[in-house]
Amino acid sequence: MTPHSLDLQSLATAYRQGLKPSDLFATLLDRASRDKHNTWISLLPAEKVLAMARSLDGRNATDLPLYGVPFAIKDNIDLAGHPTTAACPDFCYLPESSATIVAKLIAAGAIPLGKTNMDQFATGLNGTRSPYGACRNAFHPASISGGSSAGSAVAVACGQVSFSLGTDTAGSGRVPAAFNNLVGLKPSGGLLSTKGIVPACRSLDAVSIFALTAADAQQVFAVAQGYDEDDPYSRPAQPHGRRFQAGDRFRFGVPEPAQLAFFGDSTNPALFAAAVARMEALGGTCVPVDFAPFLAVARLLYDGPWVAERYHAIRSFIDKQPESVFPVTRAITLAASKASAVDAFDAFYALKNLQRQCAGVWEDLSLMLTPTAGFHPSIAAIEADPIGLNTHLGYYTNFMNLLGYSAVALPAAFRPDGLPFGVSIFAQADQDIPLLELGARWQASTNLPLGASGQPLPPAANLSSPIADGQIRLAVCGAHLSGLPLNWQLVDRGARLIATVRSAAEYQLYALPGGPPLRPGMVRVDKEGVAIDMEVWEMPGTAFGSFVAAIPSPLGIGKIRLADGSEVCGFLCETAGVAGAQNISRFGGWRAWLSSR
Repeated sequence: MTPHSLDLQSLATAYRQGLKPSDLFATLLDRASRDKHNTWISLLPAEKVLAMARSLDGRNATDLPLYGVPFAIKDNIDLAGHPTTAACPDFCYLPESSATIVAKLIAAGAIPLGKTNMDQFATGLNGTRSPYGACRNAFHPASISGGSSAGSAVAVACGQVSFSLGTDTAGSGRVPAAFNNLVGLKPSGGLLSTKGIVPACRSLDAVSIFALTAADAQQVFAVAQGYDEDDPYSRPAQPHGRRFQAGDRFRFGVPEPAQLAFFGDSTNPALFAAAVARMEALGGTCVPVDFAPFLAVARLLYDGPWVAERYHAIRSFIDKQPESVFPVTRAITLAASKASAVDAFDAFYALKNLQRQCAGVWEDLSLMLTPTAGFHPSIAAIEADPIGLNTHLGYYTNFMNLLGYSAVALPAAFRPDGLPFGVSIFAQADQDIPLLELGARWQASTNLPLGASGQPLPPAANLSSPIADGQIRLAVCGAHLSGLPLNWQLVDRGARLIATVRSAAEYQLYALPGGPPLRPGMVRVDKEGVAIDMEVWEMPGTAFGSFVAAIPSPLGIGKIRLADGSEVCGFLCETAGVAGAQNISRFGGWRAWLSSR
């Protein structure tokens, strides 16, 4: 009765049909114990996991948003009473309390299976820098899993858990997702608490979520996100202000052709070109972008003083026990101790200038699309060139947190050699939910199997957003209608058409004097009212003030009652403003009156 797939929809269906959490977790513990990918640093004691599962056996599955969902935890994230090693045995400690995000997930019904392997102290994008063994790719054991959240990705891909937690400072939540055919959410900084996590670069770190589907990632994100007053870097989520729903048109950037880097790989260029075409089919218009400022930001992460944050995080340990640290990790970390305060300020100034250059891109774009990684090396290749190849792996990822962006890694295709190829979509801060919604549409269009399970993508899920979108719905009845002279005032503010509707039968419509453009005036009346044809548009709340400020007298914004009884903001006219105006109510709408002329 164990579900063939551990995606959240399939798991919820299995529970409704009678599966007990204790039975599922007995199977998963056995599966994880036979892992051959160096996925785990430690599994929880079986009796503890099964006790947690049995505590849910008698409960209603609808009581908890993550009822009986198995998950894995990167071993730099605390779980109360279970060792945290950060992949360094001599660093090991036993936390008394769980990280904020882990506590939230367990309270929502999720059950941890164990702590996963990683590049030591989260320094690396390849998954080989661990004394617990190089983590092996879910599809091809001789290839890298990606890192540093290596085991977290492989555990999901191999069907041992439904989702997992990683961390992402330079790409650690996206590169492993791409290399294991998963969705990887790198949320906007501050939306997921980092309290209870061994830092890499504390000012940049983000907790990442690996999942089989974008819908699963959103469901986990809904539980995990939220302001944490005990985390100085935590902040409340802001309205995201737009969506990428079916029928929407949007502009997406890609690096200029000469700036696309695949590091000698001959297969991935064609796969990325196909990904660009797929995004166009989903409603996007491709815009080449000068990627140079982004690459300059990426170089600051490791060539600049931010590496000193890695040294700061473990300074007391590495200074006393340098021999306990993995050789490559030790060399990178100790080199950072030489950075000066002057170096730091030089880098801050450079970053500020580059942030300004990168910000200009977003005046014309809604998101950007890149490969997640340009190539996929073998474990042997990484071990032969641990610094150079690791640097190449971060080409499309290293800049993200320095710029404060949100990003989602998505499965895109399979290569002829059987390895997965992935892309990333990213946007400015707080665009996590729109990106995940677009990611769900992307996955439906690719229809790739889930992880390494071979199981099909489940039907699309209807999920509510855990964060307000900040949109305001506005009913228009005249020159702002689609195709009419003032419609640009909506479109230029990012508004989109929601529906063509009729008002309640309690209005009269007038053609106001003046123009061009000609404008109507809609007035609520006590008697002899008629229904008026209207359009409802959705506009980001951040743009609504400037729109209202441009409305000339005698028009204004009030509440319009629609034929279905609902109310939305809309244009109303002062009664005095229609004195001497032509009553055109009998036409039932502005377009009909224009046609009659």
